Amino acid sequence: MASNAAVPFWRAAGMTYITYSNICANLVRNCLKEPHKTEAINREKVHFSISKWEGGKPQRPTIR
Repeated sequence: MASNAAVPFWRAAGMTYITYSNICANLVRNCLKEPHKTEAINREKVHFSISKWEGGKPQRPTIR
């Protein structure tokens, strides 16, 4: 039986690794000096499109 000491602290806190890494990335971005800070924050934004399917055909995509 494994001990709880071997469990990563993010798992012990009830987080997923993705949540933990997003928190760390936000902290690093906020510690940067200008103009690097605004460049890093702008790179963080992600755009993607979603298409609903009706009758076996995709409808007009929406960008999020």
